[in-house]
Amino acid sequence: MKTIQMTIDDRLLKLVDKMSRARKTTRSAFIRVALEAEIQRQRVREEEARHAQGYARKPVAPGEFDVWNSEQDWGA
Repeated sequence: MKTIQMTIDDRLLKLVDKMSRARKTTRSAFIRVALEAEIQRQRVREEEARHAQGYARKPVAPGEFDVWNSEQDWGA
């Protein structure tokens, strides 16, 4: 791991410290987890945008997935 230096405002630092204590973890560990979570959320947003673009370019044809209708179970 690398040690970095960053600037953070007092309000946000207090929240990070409060949440770190509540989770019984360190400030650094808390921030690492938060960064990983945001990176994952961004990846999901990008993937969803690619899917939407793909369906916009090639929309689902009527009846294309009808073969799966008998496989669906909605718990009724």
